[in-house]
Amino acid sequence: MQHGTLMRKVKSKSWKKQRYFKLQEDCMTIWYQSKRTGKTESAFSISDVETVREGHQSEVLQSVAEEFPPERCFTIVFYGRRGNLDLIAASAEEAQCWVQGLRQLIDPRSFPLTFALVSRTWIRDWFQKADKNKDGRMNFKEVQRLLKMMNVDMNEDHALRLFQDADKSESGTLEGEEFVLFYKALTQREEVLSLFQEFSEDGKKLTLLELVDFLRQEQLEDEGTEELAMELIDKYEPSETARARHVLSADGFLMYLCSPEGSIFNPQHRVLWQDMSQPLCHYFISSSHNTYLIEDQIRGQSSIEGYIRALKRGCRCLEVDCWDGPNGEPMVYHGHTFTSKIPFREVVSTLGKTSWGNSSSPLPSMGTSPPSSHPQRELVVLASSSAGSQRTRPMEALGTQGASLPPTPQELKHKILVKGKKIGRLEDTLDGPGDEAPDVSDDDNGAEAEEERRRAKVRGTQHSSALQKDKETLAQALSDCVIYCKNVPFRGFQEARSHSRPSEISSLSEAKARKLIRDEGNEFVRHNAWQLTRIYPSGMRTDSSNYSPQEMWNVGCQIVALNFQTAGTEMDLCDGLFSQNGCCGYVLKPPFMRDEETLFNPSDPSSRDGPGPITLTIQVISGQQLPKVANSKEGAIIDPLVRVEIYGVPMDQAHQETKYIENNGFNPHWDETLQFQLHVPELALIRFVVEDYDKTSRNDFVGQFTLAFANIKPGYRHIHLLSKDGTSIPPSSLFVHIRITE
Repeated sequence: MQHGTLMRKVKSKSWKKQRYFKLQEDCMTIWYQSKRTGKTESAFSISDVETVREGHQSEVLQSVAEEFPPERCFTIVFYGRRGNLDLIAASAEEAQCWVQGLRQLIDPRSFPLTFALVSRTWIRDWFQKADKNKDGRMNFKEVQRLLKMMNVDMNEDHALRLFQDADKSESGTLEGEEFVLFYKALTQREEVLSLFQEFSEDGKKLTLLELVDFLRQEQLEDEGTEELAMELIDKYEPSETARARHVLSADGFLMYLCSPEGSIFNPQHRVLWQDMSQPLCHYFISSSHNTYLIEDQIRGQSSIEGYIRALKRGCRCLEVDCWDGPNGEPMVYHGHTFTSKIPFREVVSTLGKTSWGNSSSPLPSMGTSPPSSHPQRELVVLASSSAGSQRTRPMEALGTQGASLPPTPQELKHKILVKGKKIGRLEDTLDGPGDEAPDVSDDDNGAEAEEERRRAKVRGTQHSSALQKDKETLAQALSDCVIYCKNVPFRGFQEARSHSRPSEISSLSEAKARKLIRDEGNEFVRHNAWQLTRIYPSGMRTDSSNYSPQEMWNVGCQIVALNFQTAGTEMDLCDGLFSQNGCCGYVLKPPFMRDEETLFNPSDPSSRDGPGPITLTIQVISGQQLPKVANSKEGAIIDPLVRVEIYGVPMDQAHQETKYIENNGFNPHWDETLQFQLHVPELALIRFVVEDYDKTSRNDFVGQFTLAFANIKPGYRHIHLLSKDGTSIPPSSLFVHIRITE
């Protein structure tokens, strides 16, 4: 179609505008324009798209569900904080064409093609930015301006020489393929070429045997190396002739190093690789706090988008706070605050549609229940029927119920576990689950205690005797939803060992947890080997800030709840830990944390069973096409440095950084070696941070990447950087050499 596909762009129930959408010839850019004015409104890159949702999987599309069938609706979700794009196609067939096409383009399995397209798109974008008079040609003055925009401070004579070499037509300007030649000369990777020539006898190609030598000696690939070498040539060598001869060119070698196989993250750990038949308490579980909030804790917006984003990010433990709403309908919001409200029915409907998109692992869900009888009935009915018998109905008892340990993720696939108080005495049930109340620490200035007192006051309202029997029945129905996550107050480790069961769970404030870590670290680890513990943020964190999850993971706490809407180091650590194992939201704890009689204490690493400390050596070689700092002055060029941070047990916490490189964010070279000793590598997370050095004020953030030590691949590796809120920023990367020795 000449103008593209005509679809409705939807912002609200009353705002539905027709727009033409078209995929550009580069297969990496989509633009859309107004049907009425013909003016192009916006464009976005395929690399900005995180996922595509079918049907009414957004608040906006749910609001028009009666008007438009789900087969015609889909949502484009972007990385970071950019708003979703909700669209309605003219037909189900047209919607499927866009959904399947977009999914194929963003599928990481098409990486070689995508990598080449991203590079090509990046070149074209820079050309368009620098071509000030829009004549399709670039003179040397425009090239100098371009270099500043690209974070390059280059000697004018050298820049002129590159310009003249690329100007094959000798017209004094660059156009089309001439600019591509200039760009390739500008981005020549001398450090990669030197490594290539070290293993290449003729300096022009790597034979199959030479590539095998490189993979064994440098990349420490020790199994099926010849088969791997053949696979890499077939996958990344751009020349058909070279592929037929089973050799790898310098371009193919660079493509491999920039690919998933050349990443610092072990690609075998991207998929589900861990044993999922251990008890629930043997796993760290990706967990969110007040999942429905997408802003602050006092006046922020409540939205089903919070649940969708958390689930898409791999979160498996959600929070649902239910309160009385109009006409007896349960509502979800942060009680006794000014946050907005969303109907409980919308939440359970959303969970039914999106809970199993990325993972079939069980989904613990927790929150308070409405105090009144009718909303309790609604809550049970909705939770039981909204998503079918295999999904969000109340958990049925499995064969392992009553065993010495909780059931396994494998046994609980496609199940939602409800955390709450299970009926014993009628008074307990009428009090509701009491999520945070019993575990308040004085260190939090009583904020949680005051919140619970307010909740208790509401729940304690007396009703007529006619309703009391009804409430007893309804409380039993709610109680029946709670099987493996019965909420109990924490009264000490000895009390728990004597009277608690593996099917129970306690919630602790971050301050209470820190005190226990400090005073009874080993007992805390032992407790978490047989029972679930949830940690939640201080009530003083009204800005939705986060605490460090690492210290909680160090003692084996499984459910460490964070505010997913707030970017920062804490969420980087969370994403770094749970980016493995198929992003299923479950990571198996080390063996010494699954033993109820373990001697391990994070404050004394020598108490751990296992080998001695290991040495992690990181040579930071170079950076590629680092982004400018947000809101920087025009013409400003960053002075990048790299800091490597180690998070783990207290003895392993460390950081080191390189020197800064003046005025070069395009291809800085550090060639510096940093070395760390890790006493408990099984718990260590490694965070690579790039900053713009500033001698008069705090350094500015440029990019980061975080991963668990267990997922590191040794050898020459690329680290593909992420933005502050987890967005990929291609083609920005670091090139490093990793060695691990005992």
